Amino acid sequence: MDTTYEAVGGMEFFQSLVAAFYVNVERDPLLRPLYPPDLTDSAKWMTLFLSQYFGGPGMYSEIKGHPRLRMRHGHLQIGVRERDAWWQAMHDAVIASGVAEPYRGAMLEYFTTAADWMINHDDQTPTET
Repeated sequence: MDTTYEAVGGMEFFQSLVAAFYVNVERDPLLRPLYPPDLTDSAKWMTLFLSQYFGGPGMYSEIKGHPRLRMRHGHLQIGVRERDAWWQAMHDAVIASGVAEPYRGAMLEYFTTAADWMINHDDQTPTET
């Protein structure tokens, strides 16, 4: 049985997906400050992580160990607004990729769950009384 990784075109697909995602990040005033000035390393690690997650080679874990996504992003304040912006940037990249069902749905389902999981900050500002 083919993995999602194989079915969508392997590493080349994930490189393109991540490149499209980071174009969206560059344009988003809420997301852009969360990333380093040079996105090269971020794109590299995200590509390796996503390709591994969707059934490709385990290079991410071989190099960096367990993904520990919340821990690796713990230095960032991620609230609902950041989650929504990240999800939208990824959603748009997935849709633009033209990936077919059922793979598109599986990816979007994972990205929804991952985005929700990353929330570590209550961005509700209390109202003054």
